[in-house]
Amino acid sequence: MATLGVSLVACSEDEDLFDDSGSKVTLPSHRAFILNEGTQGANNATLSFYAPDGNADFIKDIFYTQNQAKLGDTGQSMIEYNNDLYAIIAGSRYLVRMNTAGVEKQRYAIPESEGDPRYLAADDGYIYMTQYGGQVTKLDANTLKVVGTFKGGANLEGIAECDGKLYVANSYLKNDAGYQYQTDLFVINAANMQWETTLAVDINPNQVLEEDGKIFLISWGNYADKGYSAQMIEPQNGNKPTSLGVATNMTVGDDMVYFVNSETDWNTFTTTNTFFSYNIKTATVNSSSFLKNAPAELATSSVYMMSVDDEKGDIYIGVTFYSNSNGTMYRFDRNGNFVEKFDCGGQNPKTMVFID
Repeated sequence: MATLGVSLVACSEDEDLFDDSGSKVTLPSHRAFILNEGTQGANNATLSFYAPDGNADFIKDIFYTQNQAKLGDTGQSMIEYNNDLYAIIAGSRYLVRMNTAGVEKQRYAIPESEGDPRYLAADDGYIYMTQYGGQVTKLDANTLKVVGTFKGGANLEGIAECDGKLYVANSYLKNDAGYQYQTDLFVINAANMQWETTLAVDINPNQVLEEDGKIFLISWGNYADKGYSAQMIEPQNGNKPTSLGVATNMTVGDDMVYFVNSETDWNTFTTTNTFFSYNIKTATVNSSSFLKNAPAELATSSVYMMSVDDEKGDIYIGVTFYSNSNGTMYRFDRNGNFVEKFDCGGQNPKTMVFID
């Protein structure tokens, strides 16, 4: 199963599986890539390279290094699938496929007649891309040729695949009456791209991830009387929903779900972070922070993303300073011990994936 996520990992350590053809630099076998969103309209999205084992230099814009071209405007989402990287550059309206070294292989230009691209999932040789305007596009993972579409809903956000089903967040629609926030999680048959059912979830669903055959969802509320929330959906138990707490972001890995509630008071420009976790195997929420000795500034920094390196179990937390400066990444080991922090190489770190 492959999800939006933020941490999709190739499990083989066989270097023969790597495709570094065309690379201008030599990269180690254990590698990570950070997609930095940049600032909308500034054409400054970047793809950074990081070596988790410390055996290679950080490269702040490896896409430019490898392709002698800018990535474009607004890096929206990225996954790893079959040792390739797939990234949506939303403002520039394209989906790009890159090899394990960040060398571009293909791209799919999203037609102007279609809604903005948002998030990705992958399975069984296909890439699934959500779009505003109520569309999920199914593409051949090797050619990026469109092989099917689903049309329904309003503005579609997060997506995850589980047992041949796509779980898709139908977030909101906007009309003359203003924003109309939805409570829909669509279940779509991935094979024929047909709607199967709609699950009622918390208002304004957004981020969707899969781990251990369960779907995890964060809803953003209506920015008035309904706030952020986290839920779990159990497909093997009649899609039973379970409330897990209040969270603005999450990541999954190694039978764990890590949550943060990172809320900013825009009147005072102060942020407060609350970290907690859910153990899938024991079905328990741990309301205590999974971080033990985090740098003091992380408690009040705006968390923009989290990711887990499945090889080591290390947890990465990316914070944003918006357009003021590059984001900062904080790394912790699987036990929550602080390891290091480093510059993300670009503004607004959106997601981080690992290849080994």
